[in-house]
Amino acid sequence: MAKICSHMKNYHTRLYCLLLICCCWISISYAQDEAAKTDSTKVTKKDKTKNLPLEAGRSMQLKTSEGTWMSVDVSPDGKTIAFDLLGDIYLLPIEGGKAQRLTKGLAFDCQPRYSPDGKSLAFISDRDGNENLWIKDLETGDSTQLSKEKTDVMQSAEWTPDGNYLIAAHGQRNLKLHMYHKDGGKGVQLIKKPEGMKTIEPTFGPDGRYIWFSRRNGDWQYNAQLPQYQLAVYDRETGEMETKTNRYGSAFSPTLSPDGKWLVYGTRYNTETGLVKRNIETGEESWLAYPVQRDEQESRARLGVYPAMSFTPDSKAVVAFYGGKLWKVPVAGGEAQNIPFEVDEEVDLGPLVHFDFPISDEEKMLATQIRDAVLSPDGKQLAFTALNRLYVMDYPNGKARRLTKNDYTEALPVWLADGKELAFVSWSDEEGHIQKIGLNAGASALQLTRQSGIFSHLAWDAKSDRIIFLMGATQTYKDAIGPFAFGAQQSIGWIPANGGAITRIKDANGRGNPHFVEGDDRIYLFQGGKGLISMRWDGTDEKAHLKVSGVTTFPANPADAHADHSHGLMIPSMTEPTPKPSNASLIKMAPQGDLALAQINNEVYAVTVPKIGKDVPSINVANPASAIFPAWKLTEMGGEFPQWTADAERVTWSLGNAFFDYDLAESKRVAEQLKKEKREKAKQKDKGKEGEKKEEKKEDKGYKAKELRVKVEVDRDIPEGTVLLKGARLVTMKGAEVIERGDILIKNNRIQAVGKSGSVKAPKGTQVINLRGKTIVPGFIDTHAHMWPNWGIHKNQIWIYAANLAYGVTTTRDPQTATTDVLTYEDMVDAGQMLGPRIYSTGPGVGFWAYNIKSLDHAKKVLKQYSDYYNTKTIKMYMAGNRQQRQWIIEAAKEQGLMPTTEGALDFKLNMTQVLDGYPGHEHAFPIYPIYGDVIQLMKETQTAYTPTMLVAYGGPWAENYFYATEDVQGNAKLNHFTPKAELDQKSRRRPGWFLPEEHIFSRHAEFVKDLVDAGGIAGVGSHGQLQGLGYHWELWAMQAGGLTPHEALQVATIHGAKAIGLQKDLGSLEAGKLADLVILDKNPLTNIRHTDAIFQVMKNGRLYEGSSLDEVYPRKQKAPTFDWTTGAPLGVPGMKR
Repeated sequence: MAKICSHMKNYHTRLYCLLLICCCWISISYAQDEAAKTDSTKVTKKDKTKNLPLEAGRSMQLKTSEGTWMSVDVSPDGKTIAFDLLGDIYLLPIEGGKAQRLTKGLAFDCQPRYSPDGKSLAFISDRDGNENLWIKDLETGDSTQLSKEKTDVMQSAEWTPDGNYLIAAHGQRNLKLHMYHKDGGKGVQLIKKPEGMKTIEPTFGPDGRYIWFSRRNGDWQYNAQLPQYQLAVYDRETGEMETKTNRYGSAFSPTLSPDGKWLVYGTRYNTETGLVKRNIETGEESWLAYPVQRDEQESRARLGVYPAMSFTPDSKAVVAFYGGKLWKVPVAGGEAQNIPFEVDEEVDLGPLVHFDFPISDEEKMLATQIRDAVLSPDGKQLAFTALNRLYVMDYPNGKARRLTKNDYTEALPVWLADGKELAFVSWSDEEGHIQKIGLNAGASALQLTRQSGIFSHLAWDAKSDRIIFLMGATQTYKDAIGPFAFGAQQSIGWIPANGGAITRIKDANGRGNPHFVEGDDRIYLFQGGKGLISMRWDGTDEKAHLKVSGVTTFPANPADAHADHSHGLMIPSMTEPTPKPSNASLIKMAPQGDLALAQINNEVYAVTVPKIGKDVPSINVANPASAIFPAWKLTEMGGEFPQWTADAERVTWSLGNAFFDYDLAESKRVAEQLKKEKREKAKQKDKGKEGEKKEEKKEDKGYKAKELRVKVEVDRDIPEGTVLLKGARLVTMKGAEVIERGDILIKNNRIQAVGKSGSVKAPKGTQVINLRGKTIVPGFIDTHAHMWPNWGIHKNQIWIYAANLAYGVTTTRDPQTATTDVLTYEDMVDAGQMLGPRIYSTGPGVGFWAYNIKSLDHAKKVLKQYSDYYNTKTIKMYMAGNRQQRQWIIEAAKEQGLMPTTEGALDFKLNMTQVLDGYPGHEHAFPIYPIYGDVIQLMKETQTAYTPTMLVAYGGPWAENYFYATEDVQGNAKLNHFTPKAELDQKSRRRPGWFLPEEHIFSRHAEFVKDLVDAGGIAGVGSHGQLQGLGYHWELWAMQAGGLTPHEALQVATIHGAKAIGLQKDLGSLEAGKLADLVILDKNPLTNIRHTDAIFQVMKNGRLYEGSSLDEVYPRKQKAPTFDWTTGAPLGVPGMKR
């Protein structure tokens, strides 16, 4: 993912442009044969799944007599029950017994419904790559595809009483009822208005005129207030709708008796779900069963708000699922009868995708990312930043060298004059400036700006010899606590290239990226929806020149719903998303000629800029060959920081630490040569000599940009020294081992020995630290840690990193960073230039908002960014399309050695398909409760690491609301020291939700974690960035509430987390050879898990810090840096007496 953070609201508009993120599951259109677009039905023999590319790599023997969320239907003759279980459909005698599997394979088949004549079974399946409505002939076994959806989700099919039509719900968010004929056709939407209404779970009584269904406004609601659903009726003759219930606990899953006398539906009473029966003639209601399976009204209910039920043909009983079992519940009252079932079948699973990623101890490290690389005017030198320091190198074969000795952020290099000087931005956490420096050895930087500020978007104009930029007040950036700073790009201004006073042109208002065209005295800029614009130096005569758009992806949210979005968490909306082309995030004119470069979803294009008069041309480059004016796609797998060369003949960009150089003329020459060769081959083929051996077909690869790996070598932070931590209780995480009085010997950054106190021999000169009475545990690992630092101009210390380290979190994995800024921050921490835990991330999510995966080859190119350039080791597959596309991604990830994790999306059906396909990680809680043996066994066998992230619980109130209501956040001195006041106040002074303690779901979700751990599965602690540092402990405490022993909970927080992200060989336990990451506690967490935040000291990579201040106490003794986020109270100033 992902969370909704109130502190991020200041950044809403800009987040929309970059995110994301975050979380309704929206499928993306995928490649299909044109034949699939016809209206005719498609018949497949047995259970073919030709559009699901993944081959089963494993299997498990599912032996169970209980299930999780089973939809049931009774055959018209009353002899057989159809039900679904883990994506397969089974048949069972009404009396119970051994279930017969009807469908099998990796396709997810669910929600079976018998036809009125009992000869066919309708069901929902993704066997064609996307969810669709299918009919299986029970005699022949053949399956017929009825709907032809490529993007929509499909749910809840129901036959009309005459057996000629089926009603099903489909859509993206607010599903609507559609009607299909059993013999084919596109079908028709029955309910269109209101747009924000969701209509699901259709059912009929004996009268085919009226459709009963469940309805609600919007797809779902976080921290939901009841009611969420009510029952309604649609009249097929008049098209009118009428709501039929008004229950506080909601009303859902209507089920009508064959004789038309009874209605049974689900509702919530207090914290439990029950089934109500209604006499349709009199309207009288009474309870049929209570409590039953907890409903799904607080999530997206992709498998129904309640598992589908069915009356027996005599209308005397309802067959329903609850408690993991099937029950026959008499309508007249009395005890329910259990219908026992047994399943003993081999279930197909995707391949195992797990890798071990060693952590290097080499003294030197290569920078992972270069930023803002730009060639000199003569093309012979390359300037860039790495680890936020300015470098230059002879291009292409030189060695990178630093130009300054500054110990603060340097960014955005710009060549001046004849290429002998560079201007750049600096930020020291106290002030910001524009500086310039010559390239001669020993040259000193010269400050050009007289006034401090936050500067960005630098450009130099040769004609006027001015440097233009965007600027904001220094205080705005000092106050910035997240990715963006309010007012940091307030104005457009300029200074002489030799320095001087700032001349302000005008307010920026979203304008940015100023640049210039030879022979033109205008300033060209990019302004979001307006595209490429220009203006005079006095800010007047603004003109629009070009808009560029690209591929169509399904947006996460309609309109501007991203604006409230943070860290990849989905935002509920009242409207359906509309597919539309992605807009350019940058358009930049070439310094000469009529071309511009455009960046769209991390891909770089070159386009022709036509002058067509009054109207602004809009060019779509989704298929450059068919664009309305000449256009070219330059990147194959993405590119960042695109630039023109001074002669306008080449475009450059970078990925990670690789620099790419694309020659437009050479590209054109190669393309023409390929065309010529193709024509010659065609001529030879036409001549056709008999008996001549056919020439082997070769793939035309075309022109590719030149690639240069820029090697910037810096020192890795590895301390020197030997220390013995003596006499503490050691919770080693080697199984159940606890050494009540033990010693740990550490040399440099690795553990050398662990044993009972006195048994570990320390070499001469070892420093001894007496820790008697303390408890030592391995460093905590946060497997779902959203930690978004300042983007663009980087800060020198990040409060988020410091807070987590101070609270004992020594390793983090951020699954969705939105941008690649984290790559540089990660290097800064590894080099010891910034305090923080080990920073791992997935990089920007592989998500629906950026990609439209066309094939396995396309998926491989997308993932190559991460495996070859970002070096992230893991990725976040963020609902990146339908099942076919998701399977392409897991195939590509396995081949490239990446471990993908996934977004939960409040969608249990999606969750199960991802686990079945072999995805090794899952973020967020399964939205349903309870979870039974079938899913527990599946998770154990697949070894999918489960990070429930209960602070933003799915399926109920967020656990953070519980902790904010019960913990003294404002009075916590340590939390106030490491958290900016604005952040803490926004989170804890006024909150929107209050819930009775019994209403919270987190302890019940935590019961599944306990069951999973007991079964041998993997879990992880993920705080989601809800409250940096302390929030990790809240999440851990919430997880332990489900029955884990404190020791088991600590295992999840350490060794389980290390396994989840492939680092268990170096992290997660106190063992010889592992890295010295550990937490020293004042209190024993084995007696009370709430003691985990009683942190005395934290050791990360062999350096020991005070938990209260992050002052280093070993091997160096030095104070922590001055943190710029700590602000004093308004004391010592005039005011009223209190």
